[in-house]
Amino acid sequence: MSADPVALTERLIDCPSVTPATGSVFDVLQAMVVPMGFAVHRYIEGEAPDGPVENLFAIRQGPAGSRHFAFAGHLDVVPPGQGWSSAPFTAERRGELLYGRGAVDMKGAIAAFVAALADIPQDAGTISLIITGDEEGPARYGTAALIERMRALADAGEGSLPDLCLVGEPTSVNRLGDMMKIGRRGSVNIWLTVDGAQGHVAYPHLADNPIPRLIAMLGELDALVLDEGSDWFQPSNLEITDIEVGNPATNVIPAQARARLSIRFNDLHTGQGLVDRVSAIASRHGGTARAVISGESFITLPGDFSTLIAQAVQTETGVTPELSTTGGTSDARFLRALCPVVEFGLCNATMHKKDEAVAMEDLRVLARIYRRIALAALQQPSA
Repeated sequence: MSADPVALTERLIDCPSVTPATGSVFDVLQAMVVPMGFAVHRYIEGEAPDGPVENLFAIRQGPAGSRHFAFAGHLDVVPPGQGWSSAPFTAERRGELLYGRGAVDMKGAIAAFVAALADIPQDAGTISLIITGDEEGPARYGTAALIERMRALADAGEGSLPDLCLVGEPTSVNRLGDMMKIGRRGSVNIWLTVDGAQGHVAYPHLADNPIPRLIAMLGELDALVLDEGSDWFQPSNLEITDIEVGNPATNVIPAQARARLSIRFNDLHTGQGLVDRVSAIASRHGGTARAVISGESFITLPGDFSTLIAQAVQTETGVTPELSTTGGTSDARFLRALCPVVEFGLCNATMHKKDEAVAMEDLRVLARIYRRIALAALQQPSA
């Protein structure tokens, strides 16, 4: 059996699925894989404001003792915004391109997963799809929650955990195949607060202005050099992303001043270590810090897995992919707790932009690459 990844992508794009996604887009995906022999498990997780989120785990068992290879990704998309040349949730072919929200990030890759699976016999090994409806948002009830469901299924004898996992994020830059991601930096956001005492600007001795202390705190934080990079990672960076006082009066000293930081950090740090460092600086200036660690840095060191991916890419495109850890976070930060994980997918030039589009030939080539990767991964000897 074969499947056209372009037509499959169109079916997914035609389902609006702004994060957090539930419902019809998962119905469509389920209808694609059930005829291939996949058992589909769907879960609704969480409540507002970060939910509800739908997650899907589809698995097709191979022979007893066979290896398990997983494809992972997300069906949710960012809001389309205004100014599109065509309806963002109605796939449209124009020339060699297919337009629609999610064409690149990442309904196209999921369609390529499905097209690849259609040409992989069941006796090749165990194959699964790990698909969330919340990667673009808080991700509180997304892949991390789905992993717990997968563990429970495995414990109940209804499946197994993967030996290797490929995330289909759009990693290519200038042409399909030129980059894969073997790791990602960690991410932490920190909210800073300095309390003072409100008062009249003409009587500063009767008030306590928190703004100068916040400015001094931010100056010290902005001057930090966290590191110079490591073997596989660029330098960590701390960025001030918001400053807020919200004082509507010109003659009032405010009672509070706030700011927000975002830190992207490499393998020389942990999220908690950076939180502790920022908290100590905040405390010295009379402030407090509240942090949310979105993920730790991770690396899947070059080896058999990255080599088989590179070989599949080279066979289909003639391109040798660069091994990279650049960019933002992805759900690979959660999946790495299960098994080695690498990201590889389409060109990312139009992701999150209006008129998001993918080259239809890239979808066809990507499906062939994914098929080669899955077959090679299933044929690897067990560790």
